[in-house]
Amino acid sequence: MFRVASYQAVLRTLLVSMGLLVCGAVAQNQPAQGQPAQDQPDPKSTDKPAQDTASAAQTKPTPDAVDPLTRPTNEKQRKKNQRALKQELSKPYKKWLEEDVVYIITDEERAAFRQLSNDEERDNFIEAFWQRRDPTPDTEENEFKEEHYQRIAYANEHFAAGVPGWKTDRGRIYIVFGKPDENDSHPSGGTYERPMEEGGGETSTFPFEQWRYRYIEGIGQEVIIEFVDTCMCGEYHMTMDRSEKDALLTTPNAGLTLYEQMGMSSKASRFTGNGLERLGAGPDSAQLQTKEFDRLEQFAKLQAAPKVKFTDLEEAVNSKVILNPMPFDVRTDFVKVTSDTVLVPVTIQMKNRDITFVNKDGIQRGTVNIFARLSTLTGKIVQTFEDTVQVDVPAELLPRTAENASVYWKALPLRNGRYKLNIAVKDVNGDRKGVWSRSIVVPEFSDDKLATSTLIVADDMEPVPTKAIGTGMFVIGTMKVRPRVAPADGKPALFKKAKDQKLNFWMQVYNLGVDEKTHKPSATFEYNITNLATNKQVVQKTETTDTMGNVGDQVTLQKSIAAANLQPGIYKIQIKVNDNVSKQTVDPSAVFAVE
Repeated sequence: MFRVASYQAVLRTLLVSMGLLVCGAVAQNQPAQGQPAQDQPDPKSTDKPAQDTASAAQTKPTPDAVDPLTRPTNEKQRKKNQRALKQELSKPYKKWLEEDVVYIITDEERAAFRQLSNDEERDNFIEAFWQRRDPTPDTEENEFKEEHYQRIAYANEHFAAGVPGWKTDRGRIYIVFGKPDENDSHPSGGTYERPMEEGGGETSTFPFEQWRYRYIEGIGQEVIIEFVDTCMCGEYHMTMDRSEKDALLTTPNAGLTLYEQMGMSSKASRFTGNGLERLGAGPDSAQLQTKEFDRLEQFAKLQAAPKVKFTDLEEAVNSKVILNPMPFDVRTDFVKVTSDTVLVPVTIQMKNRDITFVNKDGIQRGTVNIFARLSTLTGKIVQTFEDTVQVDVPAELLPRTAENASVYWKALPLRNGRYKLNIAVKDVNGDRKGVWSRSIVVPEFSDDKLATSTLIVADDMEPVPTKAIGTGMFVIGTMKVRPRVAPADGKPALFKKAKDQKLNFWMQVYNLGVDEKTHKPSATFEYNITNLATNKQVVQKTETTDTMGNVGDQVTLQKSIAAANLQPGIYKIQIKVNDNVSKQTVDPSAVFAVE
């Protein structure tokens, strides 16, 4: 009873309180007694002064209002602004960011590009983006940009699988790192003999490919990337697990490894505590376990955009600005070896006056260290070489040999394409260093087009012994050909007008047409040496394949004249090749000087 009565008392108290509140609210809306209700609008009146006053009060700025351009944005407004930015990015810029450079742009560059406010800034950013990656900024062409878009086109043509080729894993790796040095392709899968590092034994696989790069800057040497097509639909994806290509991986007692066949391990153990890969136990299992972190690190690096070497930063400045530089000259030539391989002889020439000599047992000795690196336009190192050039001169003859030159020669076998050659030299006995950097284009010698090697003007040309054919300094085939290198100032290669000085010309001709009846080529070779000052021919000679004996579709031309027979001046040697069978003509030339 007491509890019910208490509830009733509380209820009565609440009702009374609510009644008082209602009465108070009504009283506030009613005018005071004796006061006219001037604030109450007449519903029948057509005048609206009260509404106009209220509207004016709403539009009048208050002293505490905040400038909308400077006020902080909340999370909702920030997301709205980001959506507006995406809509603002017109289609070309969006395609450039999300397709053209999606694999090579860094996170910092991407964030900076998204902060740009207009198309003019975006155009400037894109131009600077490509300039930072240009290996030869002093030329009009941007070889990196050209190579990049060629790779995209290649990826779209060769790696498409339900999606454009650039979106696939193979397309991404190809665009970023270029063509692999080796491609072990198994397009149909089938029987596969495992190497010992994968456990040995025989199994059957899905289609897969293994791409091998000899060196990738920032990642390492001997980089092997594996792609597997587990759906058998042409969609190859990159994998860290080399057992993923095993089509019999989950089939009991099939595709056993060597240890599993010998009863030293069970196939079930592949799926328990075997780390990243489900390879069966084998002789090299312990070594595989230690390499797992290396594989993880490599996989992560392959996902990242390649590092950019900004040409205007300290590293590039240090490599280009050298106090007391040591001058030297470089020449590159191109000689066909096979249909897809070109021999590129690199000749480096230094004047004796630029080398510091020290006396050792009555002999003046100068020593120069040479380091060279050949890389693709994207920075992948193709080859490096380093060597030491040593020059010994009798002490009494050193003053007379100051203007003589010391020459170093290195032949590099390369495939056709564009490369960047960097060379650095150091005077060991002094404090001088020199650097040289150029882009070189290795030509393609197709089998159906008349072509020639570089026309080499040499100061020494002689046959080599049989045992030395194809090997040794300055040796090309059966001949020793030492080029005379032109100076870097643009002047032609210089020969002295001396009795014992000869001017030698060496060149090979490729893909001469062969007559179907005689099974022999038919061509003429015209040699013309012209004095450029007088524009008069001082030497003119013609020979044919008929007088050259037994020749094939490749001919080596080599001629020599005495420098004493030419007056001082600048000359041009031109060799014109007329192929009477294919009706093609080539006429390479070279310039030299005699003093």
